[in-house]
Amino acid sequence: MGANIWYFGEGMLGPLFAVFAEKVGGDILDITWAWATYLALTGICYIIIGKLINGKPYKEKVMVAGYALNALFTFCYLFVSDSWHLFIVQAGLGTAEAIGTPAWDALYAKNVDDEHDTYAWGLSSGQSQIVTGAAIVVGGLIAHYVSFNALFITMGIIQSIAAIVQSQILRK
Repeated sequence: MGANIWYFGEGMLGPLFAVFAEKVGGDILDITWAWATYLALTGICYIIIGKLINGKPYKEKVMVAGYALNALFTFCYLFVSDSWHLFIVQAGLGTAEAIGTPAWDALYAKNVDDEHDTYAWGLSSGQSQIVTGAAIVVGGLIAHYVSFNALFITMGIIQSIAAIVQSQILRK
């Protein structure tokens, strides 16, 4: 549930990222470098964080921290006024995702029934795609009819809710 809420909040920006980057003075190369920074840093941090928390008993706490940090960096979009700010926010979002996702994946895998493992992973991946698709539509409507600031506030609130929902795992 919390992951789908997160995917909705994260997915609202989708392809609008390029439009926003242009609004803050970015050009095609700035957009390219910002997105590449996000992906490369996320990938590197996935590996590092995965190694660091492998076999550790605090995966739940790491996952919740990643979700909370993601919400924080989403709110940081409100302060982006040039390409360099965008790079910083993208780097923060990539790091946050890399903190939360390997822990989520490990916890999910641990709780998947072996008899239905392929179906469970199909549900996980399929739901994220469906939710993200719906989120892109909603994000586009908000950005078009209201503003990017309203979009970023909405995204941040939704991601904060996702962090709160995910934090319920800490009660167990």
